[in-house]
Amino acid sequence: MKLKAAILCLSCAALPLLRVSAQTATLEKKWTSDTTLRVPESVYLDAKSNVLYIANIDGSPWANDGKGFISKMSPDGRISNLHWVNGLNSPKGMGIHGNRLYVADMSEVVEIDIAKGSIVTKHAIPDALNLNDLSIDPKGVVYVTDSKKKKVHTLINGKSAVLLDSANNGVKGPNGVLWRPDGLLLLDAGAVYRAGKDGKLTKLVDVTRGTDGIEHVQGDEYIVSCWQGEVFYVNLKTGTASKILDTQADKLQTADIGYDAKKKIVYVPTFFGNNVSAYQLNVTK
Repeated sequence: MKLKAAILCLSCAALPLLRVSAQTATLEKKWTSDTTLRVPESVYLDAKSNVLYIANIDGSPWANDGKGFISKMSPDGRISNLHWVNGLNSPKGMGIHGNRLYVADMSEVVEIDIAKGSIVTKHAIPDALNLNDLSIDPKGVVYVTDSKKKKVHTLINGKSAVLLDSANNGVKGPNGVLWRPDGLLLLDAGAVYRAGKDGKLTKLVDVTRGTDGIEHVQGDEYIVSCWQGEVFYVNLKTGTASKILDTQADKLQTADIGYDAKKKIVYVPTFFGNNVSAYQLNVTK
């Protein structure tokens, strides 16, 4: 018995010391804009120009009524140009490549010249119905979700193609999408998935209903917003989702968020609340 105990102790001593540290993420409100916005669905930070672009639906969330527009806002919440670009329908997710801002707008991806503040072209996506979020990779490939038709499309040099759908890939109702070097991340039916090169979807973590926007923080850590008024800090490595904001009691939505990775500020559009709130993200271990 003594010999076995000694061997066991020596074996334990040879093992590396494991340190487990709990991580905590919190949001601290910095400001809330005025309420001149009109059903803001998405916020996108143009880090190069230090400008926030706000997609305003201004009416029914899924209407082809021509009332939608894009606003420009400073990072401290001041609206510098409410109607910077008009002539959209129900604009939602946005992304930038080069000097172009791309906007998901019902059945089209609208391409805007940032310098001129004008629409260059509207790329029709065949068979699309409710385009929702989009993301762009470094080569300029646009990935855009269609929540109604349960598809994810690509747009390459003005030509679109179906990348994922319900019949071949099991897509249920995609919303948020984010290109990452290790695979496209997709918010679908309350969970985060990664799309492999073979089109296979792998569930990484369950969050909750209404998954809407996703932004990368660091490593395997992300912020995920859920439309009904909840924001989560998600760790894909550990498969955990911790709620860090809940505005349901105030009847404020938390739609497609924007994120300043340098300053660690989360921008939350409140949809029917008609404003945007900014929160300082604090992560401690």
